Amino acid sequence: MYLDVGDLRTFYDLPLGRLLRSLVGARIRALWPSARGESLLGLGYAGPFLRPYMDEATRCIAAMPAPQGCVHWPRERANGAVLVSETDLPFSDAVFDRAIIVHALDFTGDPAAMLREAWRVLAPGGKLIVIVPNRSGLWSQSETSPFGYGRPYSKGQIQSLLKSCQFDVLSKEEALYLPPSRSRFILRGARTWENIGRALWPAFAGILVIEAEKRVHRGVHSESGKSVFRVLRPVFIPEGMAAGMKPASPGSSRRHRHTARRRRQPSVSA
Repeated sequence: MYLDVGDLRTFYDLPLGRLLRSLVGARIRALWPSARGESLLGLGYAGPFLRPYMDEATRCIAAMPAPQGCVHWPRERANGAVLVSETDLPFSDAVFDRAIIVHALDFTGDPAAMLREAWRVLAPGGKLIVIVPNRSGLWSQSETSPFGYGRPYSKGQIQSLLKSCQFDVLSKEEALYLPPSRSRFILRGARTWENIGRALWPAFAGILVIEAEKRVHRGVHSESGKSVFRVLRPVFIPEGMAAGMKPASPGSSRRHRHTARRRRQPSVSA
């Protein structure tokens, strides 16, 4: 069950939400240093993580699932948000270069169908970043943030899901090593928590940030450039011969008569 879009917007306006936007956004920026001239899609509630690319990307679209609801985004510009069916996106095939899915795969009832739709609208070789709560992390056990309300994933589970939907996993990152707390003391030391956690207990990160690439199947060609399959050509059968019989080659009748004559000759006893 999805969280309401109003609750998500309120969370990212709070100090903890702004901190998460910064920490997670840093991991995304490390994977995608630039999106200049590209078209970006955000699915779920991805506005906070699309925002850094707005001035360099050709287009940024925030697709918000109907069960979650939709709000105007970004607030200070013309609306770039659209209400969508999570398994039937209103976009043509192969129109986006990159996509970010966050607060979506952990709430949808059919994650495979959602990923297949993301695959469809991505261009060949298009990149995808999926952000989900980590099953072994503290954030999936706490209701302090939206990451504590959906279905968490292990690293193996999300990789297997992506591969089954024709994505090749490129990189696996983690984030949110600080305890899930609104305490100012904890928030002030967030950077320190992140550095220590990444070095000492990476398996207990709060979220997984997985980058994948759209896999496109290609036909197989021989080295000579010809088809690897033999081309069948019709064989013309002389009139009066039954179908399926191979025409005799020249001289075959003479060989047959000679062989039959040798068989009829009586044998000479010793």
